[in-house]
Amino acid sequence: MKKVSILVPAYNEAAYIVQTLQAIRRHVPCQELIVIDDGSSDQTSELAGGWADQVIRLPVNRGKGAALKTGWREARGDVLLFLDSDLRESAMHANHLLHPVKAGWCDMAIAKLPSPKRRAGFGVAKAVARHGIRYLTGFDPTAPLSGQRAVRREVLESLGRLDDGFGIEVAMTIDALRAGYRLLEVPVHFCHRESGNNLAGFLHRGRELIAISRSLGVKWREGR
Repeated sequence: MKKVSILVPAYNEAAYIVQTLQAIRRHVPCQELIVIDDGSSDQTSELAGGWADQVIRLPVNRGKGAALKTGWREARGDVLLFLDSDLRESAMHANHLLHPVKAGWCDMAIAKLPSPKRRAGFGVAKAVARHGIRYLTGFDPTAPLSGQRAVRREVLESLGRLDDGFGIEVAMTIDALRAGYRLLEVPVHFCHRESGNNLAGFLHRGRELIAISRSLGVKWREGR
């Protein structure tokens, strides 16, 4: 039987982390649940400690990619499941993402989330990621930025250089496809906090776009 490690990167998620971890504990069987606190200044680590098997606390905020890489180096599972910390009760649906990998149908399963209740931004980051992946691999993803993924350890061990920030999913997708692994996008009824059409939301999406563009540039140079 394949062992499952669940990795939850978190940054200042005290408002949501307990609900997310409770849902995982109640509904998603796993051998270990690891939270990677990416330099939070709130009580994320303390709250997570009551539910996670291990809390890795980074001294400073290094970015989502760095947090995930730190976590999977510590994980012992044959299958690793990445879940965002703000999924709250919807994290209970993670078995739908795990099953295709555990059953051998694919090497990496990527969650396709329902359409957001409100439109935020102009979809530039997603469009850049989608077209970049298609140009570099021929694969046309519908969820190029989804951070909810189940993946076999072997895939992770084969990956090249990955972005420390929000570009990690794009780079992971490209590397896995180039190595010949099978990817499957799976509809899962996850929901998470949506960024708004305010200054904070636009700044977040701007940082995301920069990281995605950086990752695409790196993978383009590697593939030349």
